[in-house]
Amino acid sequence: MTYVVTVDICIPEGTPELDPLQRAGAVALVEDGLDAVRAVEGPDGAQVDVLDTIVAVHPGGALLKVVVDAPALEFAEGSVQVLVDELLERTEVLADWAIERCEVELHQDLARESLAAADGPDAPPDDLALRRARHTAGAPSAQNPGEGVDGAATKARAVRARMLELAAELRAFPPAVFGVEADDDRRAVPAESARLAAGALVHATDTLVDELFEDVQVLAQEDATVAECEGPLWHLERLPDRYALQYDARFGRRFLVTVIALTTRFTDGSFQHLSCVAEELALRFLLNEATTTLELHDLLDDHVSTALANLADALCVDTDHDRVHHPAALLPFTSWFTRFTEDSYAHPSTTDEPEAAPQ
Repeated sequence: MTYVVTVDICIPEGTPELDPLQRAGAVALVEDGLDAVRAVEGPDGAQVDVLDTIVAVHPGGALLKVVVDAPALEFAEGSVQVLVDELLERTEVLADWAIERCEVELHQDLARESLAAADGPDAPPDDLALRRARHTAGAPSAQNPGEGVDGAATKARAVRARMLELAAELRAFPPAVFGVEADDDRRAVPAESARLAAGALVHATDTLVDELFEDVQVLAQEDATVAECEGPLWHLERLPDRYALQYDARFGRRFLVTVIALTTRFTDGSFQHLSCVAEELALRFLLNEATTTLELHDLLDDHVSTALANLADALCVDTDHDRVHHPAALLPFTSWFTRFTEDSYAHPSTTDEPEAAPQ
């Protein structure tokens, strides 16, 4: 099965950030080292084939995406970690760099292939989000293959602590919006549940932006719309099917900018109301991403679910992600980026581009 393994490597702590010339040199070294490898021997002698690599160097290190064909997720992660470890060790100027993260990203289409072949009591769950959860949270790590459930529980506690810490960054919404001290007992939630919901939204923002960026890249590379695209997509294929021939790379870029602009207003405290249909859809994706992340780590209890539902209600957003029910979303596709009111916020990158083709 094909897996995309993401690896974060960082420069030594306390050293100056890389300048442009150093970054160019690091890209060349890492790319040359990875290009020289066609296969890696995984655990128990299993062969893991290296199909493709992408290298992006930044001032603090590099982000690698390594596409491999492996018999199991654990083999993919473990083999890529060994590969990158050896690359750093044998490259003198990179010898002090360290791996911060090495984990599989399982695209939905690839997950479906795995699901179709699985059966029996140990088969993965049918829901693709939970499947992804099992792969990214419940599987043993490359460093400690035997950690299993205990490792997942430890990671869940760490994620919970991180989400509670991130909650303060969601400055646009006070606890009352999530239902803290609500008059209706059915909608009231404890303060910590509201913080967990808020932190989950901040936590989910980075993931959503990264995955939408990948969607745009796939559409651009294929020069296709979502309806025509053969590659795996994270989110854009979950927009209403009736307009699938309209969702090209240009649309994807506008939608991505909309997500970034919306979540920036959430965190800097300037958010007043949703500005257009595209923002309504973006918020649904964000709520879905937050819910999925909470489910992955067994952090989604009734109180946290209610807190997220209270926020959705306050913003007048229908959280059904499969269909568009909100009256505003029934507007023509060409109006999705049109501001609801004169005082609605609109990022210049979404309004300056020409309108999409008519329905």
